Amino acid sequence: MGSDGRSWSGVAGGAGGGGEGKTRAAPAEVPTSAAAVDISLPLPEMTPRVIDLCKELVKGWSSLDSSCFSISTVSGGITNLLLKVSVKEGTDSQSSVTVRLYGPNTDLVIDRERELQAIPYLSAAGFGARLLGVFENGVVSSFIHARTLTPSDMKEPRIAAEIAKQLQKFHQVDIPGSKEPQLWNDIFKFLKKASVLKFEDNEKQKRYETISFREIQDEVKELKDLSDLLHAPVVFAHNDLLSGNLMLNDLEEKLYFIDFEYGSYSYRGYDIANHFNEYAGFDCDYNLYPDKDAQYHFFRNYLSDRPSEVQEQNLDALYTETNTFRLASHVYWALWALIQARVSPIDFDYLGYFFLRYGEYKKQREFCFSLTQGFLSSLRSG
Repeated sequence: MGSDGRSWSGVAGGAGGGGEGKTRAAPAEVPTSAAAVDISLPLPEMTPRVIDLCKELVKGWSSLDSSCFSISTVSGGITNLLLKVSVKEGTDSQSSVTVRLYGPNTDLVIDRERELQAIPYLSAAGFGARLLGVFENGVVSSFIHARTLTPSDMKEPRIAAEIAKQLQKFHQVDIPGSKEPQLWNDIFKFLKKASVLKFEDNEKQKRYETISFREIQDEVKELKDLSDLLHAPVVFAHNDLLSGNLMLNDLEEKLYFIDFEYGSYSYRGYDIANHFNEYAGFDCDYNLYPDKDAQYHFFRNYLSDRPSEVQEQNLDALYTETNTFRLASHVYWALWALIQARVSPIDFDYLGYFFLRYGEYKKQREFCFSLTQGFLSSLRSG
């Protein structure tokens, strides 16, 4: 949910995989600038500053005349403004980069320090855009031609299998620093911020006051205690693998993961469940959550290079793990939406989105809890 993802960037993952050891590729030195771009300005007024930044940060562009540059908006995402910056090279060719400008107040829901620590290592491992430069309120990255996937693309068996294979490789990347899972820390931080909001709009305030944060806190604690019993593997997770953050070059048959703003060490099952929740698409139709057969197809391709040889017990375990964390995904984005409802300038019903996601949590709670408790009981008796 974090970004609408209509951006251009990335190179498909090629490191790790197959259940072998973690991969840590050495990142190249990335130039930085203390300059910032005022994201509230109209594009024509923003253009000179963006050009200056690109001249400063992109190798080989420093001596180019400003008249060689063209800038267009690629996407106005939920959290970012994305720009395509191109320069003419000769008479019929041009080269381009992506400039990503952070949206206002996004530091309340995104740990930029954590993101910037991870990007160079993910890039060096072959994931995402190649990071070209960092400035005060954004980054400059490489640009590729590919199409953004749609929610319906994600459930196409061939594409689902490729997403699973790439996600397994992504989970093998070793990011320096603490390997402690951040999911519950982030959820409790969101809960703390979300529980003390004040809205200027009276109708919004009335809707907000119907929320029981004590209930949510109790639910989160119970869900955490239950999920802890699964001892789910901890990996470096994307945490926002919606269709907009997946791109496909149909000609080359290459899949790309992009935008790692929410990336952190987390639970394997959470990353997969969060992806499955995004099958709901822009209409948030959670009836489109993949059925058991579709999930097992994904799991087989995630767990092994020989999908047909994956043992049933391993599929059952990952099915339980994923559908436990399915609930955590709903809580995470519900609380995220509450904070956005207060601070985001974007015209979107974030408050309504909170009630939608938390309502889906309550709708799925009994099934997911029963599934997990039954699985744990069978392990104890088995």
